[in-house]
Order: sequence, then C-alpha cells, then structure tokens
Amino acid sequence: MKLTKQFQLYESDHTLFIKALKEKTPGMEERQREGRALLWDRPPVSLSEQERQLESAVKQQAYVYQNKL
Repeated sequence: MKLTKQFQLYESDHTLFIKALKEKTPGMEERQREGRALLWDRPPVSLSEQERQLESAVKQQAYVYQNKL
C-alpha cells in the first residue's frame, strides 16, 4: 500500500522529541550501548564454571512460604 506524500512526511511528536534529544546530546547512543553492554553482554562461561555454579546452588523447598512441620 502506497501512502500519499502527506503521510510520508509525517513525523510523530515522539519521533521529533527523540531526534531533538539526540541532537542536544551527541554521545548518548554510545553511552546507551556501553550501559547495555554492562548489564547484558557478558562473556561466555566455561562448562566447568557452569557445573560449579549448578553444584553450589542451594536447594529450595517447593513452596517457600510453608514451614516444615
């Protein structure tokens, strides 16, 4: 479906706000990538390290809030 020229030139208020924000703070995208890398992009874990983590995990009872009688 081809839109008319009027709709092709339309930009929402949100888009305009983001564009203005990026112009005001030129290094914002790089800082966002760095922040994402801190939280989500982690180095791979070796198999021996994975096994150690699984073995050292504390077992939890099925229903945590019920006391054992």
